[in-house]
Amino acid sequence: MEATTKGITLCLIVVALLINVAVASDTYTNHTVGGDAGWFFNSTTNTTSADYKAWATNQTFGLGDFLIFNTNTNQTVIQTFNQTTYGSCTIDDSLDTDTFQYDGVSNQNGDAVTIPVPLTIEGTQYYFSAAEDGEQCQQGMAFQINVTHGLGLPPSLNQPPPPPYVQPPGPADEGQSPPVAVATNAPNRGMRTGPSFRWLVLVLLVLLSYLE
Repeated sequence: MEATTKGITLCLIVVALLINVAVASDTYTNHTVGGDAGWFFNSTTNTTSADYKAWATNQTFGLGDFLIFNTNTNQTVIQTFNQTTYGSCTIDDSLDTDTFQYDGVSNQNGDAVTIPVPLTIEGTQYYFSAAEDGEQCQQGMAFQINVTHGLGLPPSLNQPPPPPYVQPPGPADEGQSPPVAVATNAPNRGMRTGPSFRWLVLVLLVLLSYLE
């Protein structure tokens, strides 16, 4: 009886460990840009709140992950797949097919906002703030990432990139650069099964045959 009890305890421990491993390896990640420092620029000192290039270097990005920009409306969030646009720190000559501006344009009011950006395309992509005529970007508010296949896109994101924003006609809007509206709400986490669960079943079968 004592041996059986010990065997059952061992079985439960192994199952718990395998479940933890399976969940850890099969989840999508929300990457908070800049960590606790967020996505901010100090116009007085011309400095960013974090070293964004260093932050990006220490992350692993996969399809289905989200970038979370905790910021305010004094900054913008530009996503581009064009290295030339990234290097210019401006979207003046960018194309709607490879460059997107999130959450409208900078309104200089400093209203707090959180901008979730889904990673839906593999490969290299670039992010920067084009506010203050590109000055924020030139002072370090920019970074690039490489998105791997990872877990692949979840069904909720398995769709084409958002279309370009079409600004409605109106005299008050003349002369402004049209923004591109994308991204709504980011889920906290996503999960799908993988090879770890097959190992879990195999280990369970072995342990149960041992206990018989």
